[in-house]
Amino acid sequence: MKKILFPLVVLFIGILCSSSKADDGATMTSDNTCFTLWNTCHALTALQDYVADVTDSTSENFIPVQDRIATFDMDGTFIGELYPTYFEYNLLEYRVLDDPAYKDIAPADVRQAAQQIRDFVRNGTKLPDHFDMIHARAAAKAYAGMTLAEFDAYVKAYAAKPVNGFRGMTYGESFYKPMLQVFDYLTAHGFTFYVVSGSDRLLCRSLVQSLGIAPEHVIGMDVVLRSSKQGDEPGVDYTMGTDENLVRTDELIIKNLKTNKVLQIAQEIGKVPVLSFGNSGGDCAMHNYCLANPLRSAAFMLIADDEARDHANREKALALAVQWREAGYYVISMRDDFKTIYGNGVEKVDFIYK
Repeated sequence: MKKILFPLVVLFIGILCSSSKADDGATMTSDNTCFTLWNTCHALTALQDYVADVTDSTSENFIPVQDRIATFDMDGTFIGELYPTYFEYNLLEYRVLDDPAYKDIAPADVRQAAQQIRDFVRNGTKLPDHFDMIHARAAAKAYAGMTLAEFDAYVKAYAAKPVNGFRGMTYGESFYKPMLQVFDYLTAHGFTFYVVSGSDRLLCRSLVQSLGIAPEHVIGMDVVLRSSKQGDEPGVDYTMGTDENLVRTDELIIKNLKTNKVLQIAQEIGKVPVLSFGNSGGDCAMHNYCLANPLRSAAFMLIADDEARDHANREKALALAVQWREAGYYVISMRDDFKTIYGNGVEKVDFIYK
């Protein structure tokens, strides 16, 4: 199968959407050319109506370009997370249990976390409570000592592997194509968007680089970095040399979930978003922060309700949809609202374990 070149696809969509400049300098678009991969639906109409209102300089809800900030969760919001679990969980499982360069030297607690992931995806064994933190600490240890370039290459090498549970794409290609059109639509209307993920920041940067998303627009889980010759000397006392590299350590700084997302947005962006997109309870704090903005704002939740084209649980997704609507969020149904999820030539198949 011929591989899709994502940056070219994004550029092409952007060209289709662009037509003229508004008074505020934003690029105006024709909506019917931007959303070719969407069905007509309530969530899309709500987004288009919102954007039309806040970019109209005569509207009482007009938002200047500099305040048009949108935040997007990553896993399950614009990239697949059901193969059979989060990319970063799959990566840790591979690193610890299958990678011949590491599997025999992994610490016991790291090995235990990786085995818990394997038991979960293969046998349905329930993950321990607060596993997000267990995983975060294990992942910090598993990649400690890697330079930033080495970690980037490691993530991209795994992302080049075929996706378990699908035919016709790699992990690094598993973007929700309709959501990429949202990126282009918002950009063309003068919005700036940020990826705000619970996954490792550097991992996220590696995955979204093919979309042309700048690294400074990615916020995620963080570990402490050190210079390769720094040793235990504090950074405030140590002067890095030109022959040194930055390396990951095993010290976790923050797991970027729930209210931590809000704290990171406040520190790194410095503005409250007016649009927020997510798919899980880990995004509710970010949504609520957005909705509390005095400027007109809106929040959207994707639900994984498409059991034909994705590994989804429709019953669970529909229950969440009720919860999200009650919270004041617009709901995007992957089954009903997306003409395609991953693009032509991608087929859901049974999971295979060796």
